[in-house]
Amino acid sequence: EADLQTWFKGIEITELPKKVGLILAGNIPLVGFHDVLSVLATGNIALIKLSSSDDKLLPAVLRELCKIEPALEGQVVYVERLKDFEAVIATGSNNTSRYFDYYFGKVPNIIRKNRTSVAVLTGQETQEEIAQLGHDLFDYFGLGCRNVSKIYVPENYEIKNFFEPIEQYNDIINHFKYNNNYDYNKSIYLVNSAKHFDNGFLLLKEDEGFSSPLAVLYYQSYHDIKKVEQVLTEQAENLQCIVSKANLNIPTGILQFGESQHPKLWDYADNVDTIKFLNSL
Repeated sequence: EADLQTWFKGIEITELPKKVGLILAGNIPLVGFHDVLSVLATGNIALIKLSSSDDKLLPAVLRELCKIEPALEGQVVYVERLKDFEAVIATGSNNTSRYFDYYFGKVPNIIRKNRTSVAVLTGQETQEEIAQLGHDLFDYFGLGCRNVSKIYVPENYEIKNFFEPIEQYNDIINHFKYNNNYDYNKSIYLVNSAKHFDNGFLLLKEDEGFSSPLAVLYYQSYHDIKKVEQVLTEQAENLQCIVSKANLNIPTGILQFGESQHPKLWDYADNVDTIKFLNSL
């Protein structure tokens, strides 16, 4: 409640509601709720194109919200195809973003592409901090853009110092879809003789990339943390969160371990202020 009151202080309720098309992602439950809430809070009308992967929970939540405040019912419209919209907020992949640019480029828009998150370890982390990092890795099975998909570790880092504290998350392997991905990626690495570490439920593979497959965590060693800062600064448009206790000089906000999937209402995706955008319509 306190966060809502703080958030609402910066919101202007329009007297001329606009129809805002929302193309929602479905990679994790309720991932599009913040966009819907932002449209409703500013007094605009949400034209909601649900993801087929998240088409039950969000309508259920909004039904309860409308029971609390029946006046909101007129601001919630579900659509199969967007039309008669005056602005758009669309979330998709790097590929779909090109289509979004083409179709929605003539109206005010926020178009989101693929992003992921990384953690930078110094080697001085406590076991509790690494255990908290497990939430950043495994919450929602690692499917969110705020989930950590890569870690940077100092040279000669002892991998057991990472594996031991996250052992408490080992029951994730009992989910058959996660297990299938784990088995598949493991077999690929073994067939290709690709160097990797394996603790029985997570594969740790050295890679310069950022977006690791499900059940895989990329890692990269560093000698000079300043070079890590440079890479993360260059990749800022592809990163959602940085998790670290290091004092990094980078444009992306730095979060403490375990916080990546606990954003505040004012922690806007891609660092684009949704409320400011809606208030400008």
